[in-house]
Amino acid sequence: MVDVRTLEDEALHLLDEIKKASFLKEGDLFVVGCSTSEVAGSRIGTSGSEEIAKVMYAVLNKLKEDTGIEPIFQCCEHLNRALLMERHMMKQQGYEEVSAVPVPKAGGSMASYAYKQLQDPVLVESVKGDAGIDIGDTLIGMHLKQVAVPVRISQRHIGSAHVNIARTRPRLIGGERASYEKPSQDVACD
Repeated sequence: MVDVRTLEDEALHLLDEIKKASFLKEGDLFVVGCSTSEVAGSRIGTSGSEEIAKVMYAVLNKLKEDTGIEPIFQCCEHLNRALLMERHMMKQQGYEEVSAVPVPKAGGSMASYAYKQLQDPVLVESVKGDAGIDIGDTLIGMHLKQVAVPVRISQRHIGSAHVNIARTRPRLIGGERASYEKPSQDVACD
């Protein structure tokens, strides 16, 4: 079993790296995929831990407080990777609620724990997240806006789980005449 104190230290270090990368903006939908089994050193879906989920949730909640992001928790494949969020965010974003309650064996320990912490939790089938973290190769990419861009960090693991972080950017459209820099106010197009 992973040492909870070490896990918390690793997660807080990762939080600092995310904040220093300066890609998060207030109100961003931040998709969280977290296999607590992988964090503990087991194969995904085999030995979930709400104790690990509790540590991860606390750190993600601190990230929310520090940056203003909205964490959205991805469930496991047994709930088709549905996402857990606060009802007010679902309504604000125009998403549609689906019926399920995540539990450790169907939804995963992270989503199950988060469900108990949120004020008015709901599940939705999919979102278009602005950024996200994938802890334990849970495959969050399906829930990110196009175009997803990796965020390079020095800390590549939490416990035994591999960590990936992504942000998104608007699509670059146009051709050879297109400019992607914001023009000064005195530039005109003829």
